[in-house]
Amino acid sequence: MANAHSNPGVHAAIPDVQGASDTRRVAIDKVGVKDVVYPIRLKSRPEAGAAGPAAEQTTVARINMYVSLPHYQKGTHMSRFLEVLNAHDRAFTPDEIPEITRAIRERLHAADAHFEAEFTYFINKKAPVSGQPGLMDYQVRLVCTSGPGGDDFVMSVKAPATSLCPCSKEISKYGAHNQRCLIEARVRFTGMLWIEDLAQILEKAASMEVFAVLKRPDEKLVTEVAYDNPKFVEDIVRDLALALERDPRITWYSINSENFESIHSHNAYAEITRSKGAQHAGPPVT
Repeated sequence: MANAHSNPGVHAAIPDVQGASDTRRVAIDKVGVKDVVYPIRLKSRPEAGAAGPAAEQTTVARINMYVSLPHYQKGTHMSRFLEVLNAHDRAFTPDEIPEITRAIRERLHAADAHFEAEFTYFINKKAPVSGQPGLMDYQVRLVCTSGPGGDDFVMSVKAPATSLCPCSKEISKYGAHNQRCLIEARVRFTGMLWIEDLAQILEKAASMEVFAVLKRPDEKLVTEVAYDNPKFVEDIVRDLALALERDPRITWYSINSENFESIHSHNAYAEITRSKGAQHAGPPVT
């Protein structure tokens, strides 16, 4: 008697368990896959006066993909997330993320789809006096949601910097204590906003930016600039908010700074969330 094993051309029907109905009537906001490791291509901002196309770098992203699940459906089809992602020739660019998110929504017949990619981005920075080049690493996160009302896209950049304590400078007979800080901005924007643009805005809000390579003349400059530009964590986020308010591309922002204290066993932290031009907290971004 012939069966599916003896005749490859005959396949028994495989039940779709995920597509079965569910009687508990509990909808799920997000269900999907996390920590998918995947390559991503990124264009780097051209240097001033540079001719020709923008340079490109390839890095590795950790990707999360989710959809909403209605109360009447038992589960989602996890493999379909990877099918959509792998349709993009083993690497994708940030401008393809809304397209990928819409494709996930359509492929899984969902009301809402969510796509998150987090990766390390490298910027070649020259030391301020010697001009010595060095690669600085920045953590970037791109988040997109696609739903009946359209697409929502948020870019996040974390930049390390230096903060010098105004209180310590005021009360100490010798010097002032400083610390490394990590400044983050999540923004909604219109037009073209380079990762480099946002990183520079973050760094300028601190007492002084940091560099990968410093010679002695550079060290002298960066410590003196920081000493002349003391900032509390509150000063950093307020100055950053004002800078983002001045940028016509930014429509919404959520910013924070965490200062890794050098003389305390705790860290200092401050956060601001605003819709552009508003004086109240903006919507949260998950």
